[in-house]
Amino acid sequence: MPGPLHGVKVVEFTEIIAGPFAGMLLSDMGADVIKVEPPWGDPWRGTQPISTTESRVFIAYNRGKRSITLDLTTEPAAEVLARLIPQMDVAIVNYRPDVAARLGVDYDSLATINPRLIYCENTAFGRQGPDSWRPGYDMILQAMTGIMTAESKVSNGAPMHVVSSPFVDTSAGLCLAWCVCAALFHRERTGHGQKVETTLLGLALAMLGMRFVEVESLDKEHNAATLESLAALRDAGVPYPELLQIYEADHPVSPGNIYYRSYQTADGVVSLGCLSDPLRKRLLDVLGLTDIRFEPDYNPRSQEAVAFGEKLIRQAEEVFLQRTAAEWLDVLDNNGIPAGPVRFIEEVFDDPQVQANDLVARLEHRDVGPLRMVGPLANFSETPLEPTPPPALGQHTDQVLAELGFTPVEIEGWRQRGALS
Repeated sequence: MPGPLHGVKVVEFTEIIAGPFAGMLLSDMGADVIKVEPPWGDPWRGTQPISTTESRVFIAYNRGKRSITLDLTTEPAAEVLARLIPQMDVAIVNYRPDVAARLGVDYDSLATINPRLIYCENTAFGRQGPDSWRPGYDMILQAMTGIMTAESKVSNGAPMHVVSSPFVDTSAGLCLAWCVCAALFHRERTGHGQKVETTLLGLALAMLGMRFVEVESLDKEHNAATLESLAALRDAGVPYPELLQIYEADHPVSPGNIYYRSYQTADGVVSLGCLSDPLRKRLLDVLGLTDIRFEPDYNPRSQEAVAFGEKLIRQAEEVFLQRTAAEWLDVLDNNGIPAGPVRFIEEVFDDPQVQANDLVARLEHRDVGPLRMVGPLANFSETPLEPTPPPALGQHTDQVLAELGFTPVEIEGWRQRGALS
């Protein structure tokens, strides 16, 4: 059976991560996704390359699509778009606002060709405001929204960004795919297409979660003092490591976190997460420790509390060193305490749990051969999902243009003129 979006046609004018990831998710759901690339390819194809036109990072965000090459600055592009866009249900665009208009793939241009089109646009900062013109990438958004400073990591005197995942871009792709499905549902009921706008800025703020919540009665005065202090310290030229130290001294964390962290054991590392008092007390019983935070007169800011917290951490670390990781996981599992082993990425591909849930897709790429990557993220009982390989550059150009009614002579002529590769 085809996926739940079988029959939906999507055209992508995207590059790098957010837009491509959205298209990949829709492709996983059964949509026919056509990725329009310039003849030289999405610039992501040249990042960490594994062949002339392929890279790991491109493969990671472009599974299941059809790739056509088309130089949108040339005259043939207008002819192709005039036939392609009326057949599409969705267009995904993640160029800067000025670029989309210059290339003729802005909302007004495409909606004129196809009023039922669902046009989904992701920009870095939105179309309004002083930063609307800025190009933006994951690291820049981490910097500008406080994510980077919240990590408390410093390298060569400057803050470090989250390096394990481009999570702002990735979450933006998830949001785009979510918005496409909602807009398709609305069109199903009303017959109307529409424009949907998302921003990396908004997604970065959403990913901050509870950190980006100001309770006026609790935070307003303290936040104002923080802003005044930061301005004065920057005016004084205080270097970032010292600035961070001063900031964190004024924003202390609760001392003695033994409940939500990782521990070195006799032969490996385990992570555990106790986010409720019953789980925390259960862990204390397992470790044979006592925590004064459960006493009614506990004062978290007292010197006694700080000293006790430091002592409690040392005690917990010493206890975990007394058994192997496997022994601790048995103990924690038997006591209903959430925990798991710390692994490196290479160890995850063949993990029995990952394999049991079909989370690794085995695919055959036209140019680079067999590969493994994460597969579809959901299971549908009536419309099962079937991943297909990422496309080689321009792999489907002739096929798609022929479907639009262009002749081999026309296609070859455009190729000779450099409009296609």
